[in-house]
Amino acid sequence: MGKVRMADIAAKVGVSTVTVHNALSGNKGVSDEMREKIQKMADELGYHQMTAAAKRERNKGGLRNIGVIISEKYLAAYTTFYWKMYQELALVATDKNCMAAVEILKQDMEENFILPRIQEEHTVDALIVMGEISREYIHFMKKHTDVPVIFLDFYDKELAKDAVIADNFYGMYLMTGYLFEQGFTKMAYVGSIHVTSSIMDRYCGFYKAQLEHGQVLPEEWLIEDRDEKGVSINIKLPEHMPEAFVCNCDLTAGNLIVELEKQGYRVPEDISVVGFDNYLYPGFPDKKITSYEVNTQVMVKVALEKALKQIKNPASGRGLSVVSGKIVEKESVRKKI
Repeated sequence: MGKVRMADIAAKVGVSTVTVHNALSGNKGVSDEMREKIQKMADELGYHQMTAAAKRERNKGGLRNIGVIISEKYLAAYTTFYWKMYQELALVATDKNCMAAVEILKQDMEENFILPRIQEEHTVDALIVMGEISREYIHFMKKHTDVPVIFLDFYDKELAKDAVIADNFYGMYLMTGYLFEQGFTKMAYVGSIHVTSSIMDRYCGFYKAQLEHGQVLPEEWLIEDRDEKGVSINIKLPEHMPEAFVCNCDLTAGNLIVELEKQGYRVPEDISVVGFDNYLYPGFPDKKITSYEVNTQVMVKVALEKALKQIKNPASGRGLSVVSGKIVEKESVRKKI
């Protein structure tokens, strides 16, 4: 068989992966009899677990191994925003004498609490998690690792404090303010605000600008763009149309423009649209969307620096870092006369 995982041992013994991890790591909560049984099965299968001494030996040359975890729900057949971000991180890692290895977190791994291989086998000095994953899995991951874990492009005030995010709140606040400056007052927000913290933060920035300009958001102008698992859905246009749509990301803005064009609306002649990220997947028709550009190059650099600081000193480099971006004007907004 190929490389043996803790999950393979667990299946043979008839216990959970967590029990196997605790047994092989010397943690409490496993009987001596079960610990011996698990160790015996690990030996029979040829399972190799890197020891702390081996890790220190490997790192004598100063080379650091950084694991990058991306949930499969953020990936597709085409290049995605997080794949682009990983490539940027890999380039920065090379300059800092690091190796960046990526692993895809499968949906069944997240649902069944199975550790990523690079974490399970103790082959990395730190982990960087790109994109939001469930709070339960964050808790599980942090409980079963002894290396720094940095969260990139999302945070959680209790479990994912060591994080780097774009300035979602003020970025969308500025983006909405830009539309007011163009003469628009009637705006809808497109984004499922309870799916990710980023979409919620961007909505809050949008709503702050609305309040400051004395606007009340009708219920039908808060429009869903994905289901509870984060999968894009068909965008339903409201019965009473706004003057402009504020979208939580450029992909949603692009999908919205396609739907508007199907319904006979012209962008920006009839309706203006703005997005966020300044990134459309390769292959998606270029809609020239005015957007708030996220500075991914700085974000990955800050995340990597946090990881390296914590490797040297676990108490350093902690907390939430917010990276600002900028508005990029294109062709999806027409100044209101």
